[in-house]
Amino acid sequence: MTGRRALALLAAVSAVLALSAQNAATGNASPSATTRKPAISAGPSAADTALAGDEFRRGVQAYYRGTFNESLMLFEKALSYRPGEPLILDWLGKAYYRTGSEGSALQQWQFAIDSGASGLLIPNRIEVVRERRTIRPDFDEESRFVESIQITPTTPSGETFRQPVSVVALADGTFWVSAYGSNELVHFDVNGLALGKARGPMEGFDRPFDLVALPDGRMLVSEVGSDRVSVLRADGSYVSSFGKKGRGEGEFIGPQFIASDASGNVYVTDYGNARVVVFDPDGKPLFTFGGKSAAFRGFLAPGGIAVFDDRVYVADTARGSLQVFDTAGNFVETLLPEGSIMQSESIRVWNGYLLISALNRVTLVDPYSGSSFDVARLGNAPTRITGAVPDANGNLILTDYKGNLVQVVTRASELVGGMFVQIERVYSDSFPSVMLQVRVEDRSRNPIVGLKESNFLVTEEKRPVSECKLVGSGWAEPDCDVTILVDRSPESDAFLPQIKSVIGEIATAMKGKGTLRIVSAGAIPVQEGAGSPETGHWDALRLKSASSSSWAFDLGLRLAANDLVNASKKRAVVFLSAGTVSDRGFSRYGLNDLAAYLNNNGILFSTVSLNRDALPGEYTYLVKSTGGSSYYVYRNEGLASVVSDIRAAPNGVYTLSYVSALPTDFGRAFLPVEVETYLMNRSGRDETGYFAPLQ
Repeated sequence: MTGRRALALLAAVSAVLALSAQNAATGNASPSATTRKPAISAGPSAADTALAGDEFRRGVQAYYRGTFNESLMLFEKALSYRPGEPLILDWLGKAYYRTGSEGSALQQWQFAIDSGASGLLIPNRIEVVRERRTIRPDFDEESRFVESIQITPTTPSGETFRQPVSVVALADGTFWVSAYGSNELVHFDVNGLALGKARGPMEGFDRPFDLVALPDGRMLVSEVGSDRVSVLRADGSYVSSFGKKGRGEGEFIGPQFIASDASGNVYVTDYGNARVVVFDPDGKPLFTFGGKSAAFRGFLAPGGIAVFDDRVYVADTARGSLQVFDTAGNFVETLLPEGSIMQSESIRVWNGYLLISALNRVTLVDPYSGSSFDVARLGNAPTRITGAVPDANGNLILTDYKGNLVQVVTRASELVGGMFVQIERVYSDSFPSVMLQVRVEDRSRNPIVGLKESNFLVTEEKRPVSECKLVGSGWAEPDCDVTILVDRSPESDAFLPQIKSVIGEIATAMKGKGTLRIVSAGAIPVQEGAGSPETGHWDALRLKSASSSSWAFDLGLRLAANDLVNASKKRAVVFLSAGTVSDRGFSRYGLNDLAAYLNNNGILFSTVSLNRDALPGEYTYLVKSTGGSSYYVYRNEGLASVVSDIRAAPNGVYTLSYVSALPTDFGRAFLPVEVETYLMNRSGRDETGYFAPLQ
């Protein structure tokens, strides 16, 4: 090694190690997960320091390319020259995390702390990852929601709304509120700032009450004053109305709460006539139910309504009971007896539960057993919660009619612990112009969507950067990349025509956008093809991989996911399953490691069952843990929704750009960058570093 080369490498690692000493608060990693923690070298030679710096720089660059196994080897090599260096240990842990080896990542991060890394970032990262690896019930005492912010009706520019009644939360993090007193709908952004208003038809709304969203994006709003239901576009513009005042079919006296079923039929509680009125998707009246009969004593004051699993749940606000009917209006049972939910208001379906608002509390009710759990209470101040809806970011949005407020409440653990922010990639090829890819999630791994430029603060060495801009949001991207993983068990041979049909349907549904790949999970996984979904050769695709009784699902899934690491921000593996699990299915990679690999790289896992048998539990676990969906090959509505569901899935990846002011030392200096993210009363932080191109 020439003297000039040695001096250059020495300068590189000296900059790295100086930064590590100053900013150990970043949190750092540790040695190989399979070896003992090495002792910190008392005095490494200049040559070892230079070599460690060179390997570390190449490891950081490999990490940002998405070649995590290569980065692992480079970081391990750097540690061999500089044992126990906290900064290298931190990066080794991050590389293990992205490969799905969370246990090894936790070990490296703990080694980094033991080696002298200070600050709260690494301990917080360890806490979040450990928490995610713990199986917990959906709702328990720690699931209680507490107040995050209040949205008041008065702003410097004037009154925003009056007497809010109901709310609809959209997939982009925004939400609409119906204002009964001011005869309007108000649109708010993810930060609770008003974006605009909708006032209905030419003559305006007349006491808008309940507000619900339909699967096609349209909204319905009941109008108590005009005894009708109005249909609105997603932007709040008026389309049409149905219903009128009266006691006949399709008529109301004071329509209140609304629900819809899987067929698109609309159910409206008719308070004045003490019944439920049902319409078809086009607004034509079908029938009414809820009157007195031999099986049912009749409603006194029907209120909130919801449809779940082909059962219609209707609250009687005066009696405090919850009644159950089928979708034809036949009485089934009383789920909650009289006095259980007095003065209840809206009912919404959330994660398989019924979310019921009543006076100053919001209650979750199991729709089968009737067991209940209060998730939020607003204290003893005069309140009347008429609407409670979960938003896209895991909050609950409450409309307080009596208090004239919109309240946003958040899980106490999320409010205290903050968001989980990760700088996943730094693009520095055009330095000093730099781009960051940042993933923002809550502590339960749910993506945070709808963030704006004002929700981010980017700094270098704790100083704000210049020209910072939000240039991309994963949730807003229209396209997706899909890899179809084909089951090549012996049982799959009987489904080759169906496999070909599914590939064709998914290719067609992608409409020529994104990239489609086919991988066969045989004894040795094989990539069968890749390219644009519009090329037309998918219909002629012939699988090269032979079926085998020793087919390896784990290796196939890893191969299918590998190319997606650098793919579109919306990406998924769709597994075509014949319903079997091979003895070798998880011999190389365990189920938890596979789930972690997918989750830590933002990849959904969905399945298409080729037969009617129940999906094996292993695949169901991957679907649930990654936020995917399960489908049957012969479902009536076809498989086009496989692609639309991937595109509609929440995504918390954001791209930020800025201009750096740091000196690069001709590309040898390790340049720090920090990102803080704020949303209402929640925040999260991450920091990392990168190298500019060598000069």
